[in-house]
Amino acid sequence: MRLMNLVNNDELKKRLEEDSTPRITLSFYTYANIVNPDFFRDHFYWRLSQCGVYGRIYVAAEGVNGQISIPEEEHEHFKEAMDEIDFLKGIRLNYAIEDDGKSFYKLNIKVRKKIVADGLNDATFYVTKRGGHLSARDFNELTENPETIIVDMRNHYESEVGHFDGAILPEATTFREALPMVKDMLADRKDKPVVMYCTGGIRCEKASAWMKHNGFEQVYQLDGGIIEYARQVEQQGLVNKFVGKNFVFDERLGERISNEVIARCHQCGDPCDTHVNCGNDACHLLFIQCPKCAEKFEHTCSEKCRDFNKLSEEDRLVLRKTEKFNGSAFGKGRYRAHKSVDALR
Repeated sequence: MRLMNLVNNDELKKRLEEDSTPRITLSFYTYANIVNPDFFRDHFYWRLSQCGVYGRIYVAAEGVNGQISIPEEEHEHFKEAMDEIDFLKGIRLNYAIEDDGKSFYKLNIKVRKKIVADGLNDATFYVTKRGGHLSARDFNELTENPETIIVDMRNHYESEVGHFDGAILPEATTFREALPMVKDMLADRKDKPVVMYCTGGIRCEKASAWMKHNGFEQVYQLDGGIIEYARQVEQQGLVNKFVGKNFVFDERLGERISNEVIARCHQCGDPCDTHVNCGNDACHLLFIQCPKCAEKFEHTCSEKCRDFNKLSEEDRLVLRKTEKFNGSAFGKGRYRAHKSVDALR
């Protein structure tokens, strides 16, 4: 069988929209020693294809990191397939909080140097000496201590729409940027309890070990990240300390954890926490847009992108060679950052 998808993405998206098959969205990760990542990748693709899996999975010599969806009827078959692989047997699966079954439209498995780009040289510190894992209940109790420092290890466009109350929110665009930033921000508080969290837990596995290596004495991480926290809070009737939405890296771009809307539309400033990508394929900027501005700008990030989309395909191809759009000139930004690109409109 083919070990990659050869169908046009637009066609795959159309098929998914028309497919009424109930699907389950989940994520998983593990650090493990994979001797031949390329061989494992091909076997994994073949096996998961038998279960109807869609999603994005990264494989590296250090482990596996996946965000996927599966047909409900294939759920047990999928878990059996995972259990066939020693280091994936019994792995925790983080199930989506809000799920419409449309999170992914194809299976994509890539071999990379690392399952999360962290910029660290693992040979220089003990990556296995990680911070203590906290359940949702433990997290709530420890963060009641006024001495405890809560650190969001996600990118700023993730924390913009939702975060834990009182957390430090680094202005980082990548995890690689966040690591040294957090270390420097807390340099004079190495004796304080530090609790780190991220979406599903994988970034904190490495970040907590990095912080301990740099002399921080009491380092903890939220086990299973925001996704597992929200599940335990609901199941156990705990106080929910997370405010807003949890950003997710699939077609949904977010799942609501609490009713509060803490972000603003990047175009008009009204309360809004809906991330979208600019409808101009030459831009594709990730930003927050309210329904009013979506109508006004025709699902683009600016007048320039809206007007560009109205041109003929031939004219667009010519202009793409010389014109700069928000997405190509600026990274993913908060409300104030996006407002600074008015000159491009």
